[in-house]
Amino acid sequence: MSALLQRLAWSVVILLGVSFLTFTVAYVIPSDPARTVAGPKADRQTLATIRRELGLDQPLPVQYARYVTRLLRGDFGRSYLTRQNVLDAILDRLPATAFLALASLVPSALVGIGVGCLTARTRGAAADLSVLTGSLVLLSVPPFWLGMLLLYFFAYRLQLLPLGGFGAANVVLPACALGCGNAAYYARLLHTNLREVLDQDYIRTARAKGLTPLQVYGKHALRNALIPLTTLLGLDLAALLSGVVLTETVFNWPGLGRLAVEAVFNQDIPVIMGTVLFSALLIVGANVIVDCLYLLIDPRIRYRRT
Repeated sequence: MSALLQRLAWSVVILLGVSFLTFTVAYVIPSDPARTVAGPKADRQTLATIRRELGLDQPLPVQYARYVTRLLRGDFGRSYLTRQNVLDAILDRLPATAFLALASLVPSALVGIGVGCLTARTRGAAADLSVLTGSLVLLSVPPFWLGMLLLYFFAYRLQLLPLGGFGAANVVLPACALGCGNAAYYARLLHTNLREVLDQDYIRTARAKGLTPLQVYGKHALRNALIPLTTLLGLDLAALLSGVVLTETVFNWPGLGRLAVEAVFNQDIPVIMGTVLFSALLIVGANVIVDCLYLLIDPRIRYRRT
């Protein structure tokens, strides 16, 4: 429990650091938020009024203190262009991103775990070499480039799937673009870890006791081999929920990634800062959840910490 509380305290420190860096970078870039709000033809008096209303005439430390105070109340600010609450804009886009994240992560995890388990006992065989070669090829292909190839063949040439947009049919191609590389990496990681675990003395002892291969795999080997994969799955889910910028842009997917891109092009600083901080919150939260899952997967960790 004390280790978990310590991790939560460090998470707060990390989020404060992210907020400070994001705030600093956002207000150092050569842009004028007042002109973004008022438009390029606004006069000086109008710009001065907007700067005063937004608090931009205050020193940066004062602006940052006000920003953190608003964050503690759950206020991420308002968009300079649409005047929509930033948190509301993020939550509006989150379901689409979550749909894409789960549609890509769940099948890729199931395929990766299945292939890794099936080929873990082979050494130098065709299945082993195939997993290694296939994982290297798929990991070398950028998801957005693979997405464009999928769009060209399956949407443009064969016209089997939509070119873009949001929906059950629309999610197939971006989920494949994101999931292929992940499935290959999960399969290779579990393949390597499981093969190392199967060489341990306690696995030989379990076999000597007469346990079935299913019991050896499921109860002893797989549970220990899944620990590194659990970390990776938690971080990948957080990264996907943060918005996959290039993939969402290629497939015109209305998620957090596209929201961040639109904010950058429009120099909408509150939205930029909100999406970055929200992404950091998801990643930090995923790390804490993974720590809790460790205690369930491997009780020895709980014993060492107590």
